[in-house]
Amino acid sequence: MKRLLLMTIIALSIAGCGSKNDEQSSNIDPNTINKAISSLSEKYPQCATLIERSVPQVASLWRAEDGTTAEFVAFCNDYFVGDSASRFKLAETLQQNFESLWGCYNKIGTDLKLHIHVDDGNPIEPIDELFNGFDPSAHLDDDMFANKIAFVTVLNFPNYSLEEKDAMNEQWTSLDWAYARLGDLFTSRIPASCNQILANQLAAADNYISNYNIMMGHLRNNDNKQIFPDMALITHWGLRDELKTHYSDGEEGLAKQRMIYQVMKRIIDQSIPECVINNDQYEWNPFTNAVSQNGKEIKAESEPLTRYQYFLDNFHAMQQIDKYSPVHKTAIDRAFNQDMEVSYDEIEKLFTEFCSAPEIKEVASLIEQRLGRKLEPFDIWYDGFKSRSAINEDDLSSKTKALYPNRDAFAQKGMPSILKQLGFKDDFNRFICSNVTVDPSRGAGHALESMMKCDNARLRTRIGADGMDYKGYNIAVHEFGHNVEQTITLHNVDYYALRGVPNTAFTEALAFIFQTRDLDFLGMHIADPNQDALNTLDIFWGCYEIMGVSLVDMYSWKWLYENPEATAAQLRDQVIAIAQQVWNQYFEPVLGEHDSPLLAIYSHMIDSPLYLPNYPYGHIIQFQLEQQIKGKCIADEILRIYPVGRLTPQSWMKHAVGSEVSTHPLLDEAHKAAQQLLNK
Repeated sequence: MKRLLLMTIIALSIAGCGSKNDEQSSNIDPNTINKAISSLSEKYPQCATLIERSVPQVASLWRAEDGTTAEFVAFCNDYFVGDSASRFKLAETLQQNFESLWGCYNKIGTDLKLHIHVDDGNPIEPIDELFNGFDPSAHLDDDMFANKIAFVTVLNFPNYSLEEKDAMNEQWTSLDWAYARLGDLFTSRIPASCNQILANQLAAADNYISNYNIMMGHLRNNDNKQIFPDMALITHWGLRDELKTHYSDGEEGLAKQRMIYQVMKRIIDQSIPECVINNDQYEWNPFTNAVSQNGKEIKAESEPLTRYQYFLDNFHAMQQIDKYSPVHKTAIDRAFNQDMEVSYDEIEKLFTEFCSAPEIKEVASLIEQRLGRKLEPFDIWYDGFKSRSAINEDDLSSKTKALYPNRDAFAQKGMPSILKQLGFKDDFNRFICSNVTVDPSRGAGHALESMMKCDNARLRTRIGADGMDYKGYNIAVHEFGHNVEQTITLHNVDYYALRGVPNTAFTEALAFIFQTRDLDFLGMHIADPNQDALNTLDIFWGCYEIMGVSLVDMYSWKWLYENPEATAAQLRDQVIAIAQQVWNQYFEPVLGEHDSPLLAIYSHMIDSPLYLPNYPYGHIIQFQLEQQIKGKCIADEILRIYPVGRLTPQSWMKHAVGSEVSTHPLLDEAHKAAQQLLNK
């Protein structure tokens, strides 16, 4: 009885954390919990351990509107399933119905956002923005609790901690994992109003970023010359990718890179003139910040802290959810311990140790040797380890535009060709392609998963009127990697509750595996005895860059929680200060320039809160997977690894490669690769 009382006290303490008023607090006292546990344990003695776990979790979510204490006990006795056959049947029913609910709501949301996400040639209308911010499933959790479906789920499939899941990995079957994932569904009780506010905010931030283009043909240098062709590049992705293309263009390319860097700094500190954003009516010198129209210089106002206001509004929307989240009490906790299932401290340690590794300077020396100059801050995006870096991008774009003049060409020819080259059999090839829809994107591009088997995943990338240029193709290959994972882990897992992967880093890993082979898919494989070493260094340098960016994102959110009353101006100043601090500690010794703010440029910080750490984590996983699939049929390995579904990260990696997630293999191989190329 002491053990039961301790458990109930702990459960009620958790339920009370973050509560601001009685409406958010449980009305179930310890004596009532013990009464329910005792009556159920007498009835189902074989389930005593399960009952002791589940009843307190139900109590922590129960509110006065759900019923009296007597009704709580009666509910537990009526809805607990005590035999394994009935429990399996209940799990089947829940999964079948959740697939229908989540799948249909996901499809509705996709349809409502269509005109915002997809470039159909028509302008975005105000009504499109309203539908983009509308979350049709905002009330679903409320309804699930109101009619007790959520409580039935928690009562029969309780939640397990990350530590418990990892400890049980060797003993659990896929069915045990499915039961555990059902237990993850209802650990908080967030009102529909909060969900809708968050949906509105994230949609607005996404729309802001999706339409944040720089008109490159209207940039001017200090000699008032145009050095870029007419093209619209989205921040930050388009600017970054354009910068990468100029490493083989000598002094002319270097001048373009320095101009892009200056544009980025103006965006970060919000000194960019508002009128030049997504507008081709003005010429702009990003070095002097002068703006002219029709050859005459005009006065132009800076963007009014819009970037940081969206960041701040994201935080405030997340704050509203905090007080309804008794287990994961902050957005930081939810992003790491709940979504990634890796702690903030573990990620921080992994990234800071990597960025401090001696191999960084070793690889930087190699890059300096290859460039024939001292490194500059924008060389965090050095792209010379890729095979395509020696090929003119205009030539690549000519090829991709000829192959893929429209979305149908990529869907009907490109995707099947990619799968065939990876080793997928024709039947499975057709199956994948029939479950992926290609759309032209207004934004940089993305992959949108399906949540039911009768709906398609979506692949979106920019497709111009004259076809898919190389940037669009490169992104399409990356997003197709996501789609392949999404399709396999929806259709090929043992149970719907196991749909997906441990976290988004694991789908990024497969997308990276596809993306690094983009030239091979074009039939442009470059035979190079140093190719393995170059691939290793490309992943390594990419990790270094994105880990620094991720640390800025993480530290900025941590600062916001310590300073919740901050203004947009204070947030801007602090994000820049954090970016400079991270830069000075981990990047200045390698790339120079004291107090560079460059790490704060990433658009994810504005439209995808705390998503960035998934990228470097995904690169680490990618490298370990690359080591695993080397010399094997890639398709066979994908079909062996990914259908296991959503285990915890470490459990999944043990299944995939036989060891946990670690940076040591990448660091070791980067050292060998750098030495190999330095000694050429």
